[in-house]
Amino acid sequence: MQSHYEILIIGGGTAGLTVASQVAARIGGGAIAVIEPSTTHYYQPLWTLVGGGIFPKEESVRDEADFIPEGVTWIQEAATSIDPEHRTVRTAESGPITYDFLVVAAGIQLGWNRIPGLADSVGKPGTGVVSNYSYETVSSTWEAIRTFRGGTAIFTEPMTPVKCGGAPQKIMYLAEEAFRTNGVRERSRVVFMNAKPTLFVSPYYIPAIEKVIATRGMEAQLGEELIALRPDVREAVFRNAKTGAEQVLHYDMIHVTPPMSAPDFIKASPVANADGWVEVDKGTLQHVRYPNVFSLGDCSNLPTSKTGAAIRKQAPVLVSNLLSVRAGAAPVAQYDGYTSCPVVTGRGKLIMAEFTYDKKPLESFPFDQRRERFSMYAAKAYMLPLIYWHGMLRGRI
Repeated sequence: MQSHYEILIIGGGTAGLTVASQVAARIGGGAIAVIEPSTTHYYQPLWTLVGGGIFPKEESVRDEADFIPEGVTWIQEAATSIDPEHRTVRTAESGPITYDFLVVAAGIQLGWNRIPGLADSVGKPGTGVVSNYSYETVSSTWEAIRTFRGGTAIFTEPMTPVKCGGAPQKIMYLAEEAFRTNGVRERSRVVFMNAKPTLFVSPYYIPAIEKVIATRGMEAQLGEELIALRPDVREAVFRNAKTGAEQVLHYDMIHVTPPMSAPDFIKASPVANADGWVEVDKGTLQHVRYPNVFSLGDCSNLPTSKTGAAIRKQAPVLVSNLLSVRAGAAPVAQYDGYTSCPVVTGRGKLIMAEFTYDKKPLESFPFDQRRERFSMYAAKAYMLPLIYWHGMLRGRI
């Protein structure tokens, strides 16, 4: 394997492969390498529907090798450090790899160990602790929902940014619907414990979501962060963000969205800002201090929701600007912060939220997308996966 590439991409997930495919289509793959240790690629937006019992988790998996663009070198290792001053990335096995241009698309890190009691209990039979946020644990969510016989079902969201910001509450709506179908809803308490101060990031969609919660008898407590689990007695400890007061809730099942952050090697790198995210200009996606470094997706500091839909809009902007800089010109393409969050509210029901940096709606369809619609659900469940596998990752969309 050679030790220098003109364009080096860290990450073979949604963002990395989309960029690699688009760049390869423009200049050929020979100058490009992707650093990615995993042999499998996951379509993670499907995991909400897997956890809701709608799809098997195997539907979300493909071989990574099938999506490496022709001519692009796949370095099947994990990046361990970035030295932008010397234009070097290190891996554990191969050591230093140098580059002319770097794209950081390393995704997000799940902090299972940041909540005492979580890592040892999540997904384990008999604990009632489940999560859709990993391939290994997602099946436990539906098992817990399917076998729920009443009691308290809690759904959490941390204070940190998370991938697919609506996912922590989407699984609650699917679970509550299943409880009704299974005849246990009347003896069940369904609670959304959200550490953030608002129910949803875009205010435009909050009244519609509040209506879903109210009409179906669910609860939402804001500013309440999960800080510990006591799986042996099925208790969850929450701390109020404003007062610091703690409350302990008993649970019969609890779906936990773990705290998240940029990967450790990024947090320790000069490319990171004070919060650990890759620090890029929010319009051009070019690094604010290192002009030959670009970033997009979950590991970046872009102030928008971390979704695949956001990456779909970020990637062509990044590619255009990278190739402009490569040609000696200034970056001129601009990303407006567009993101989309399909809020599944039940089987066949979905609120399609779309908005930009200013959190105001930027909707794609000529109707009020705050209404629950089957058409939007069908797009989420059946159309978007096809667009992902055959469009985005191939550089076509």
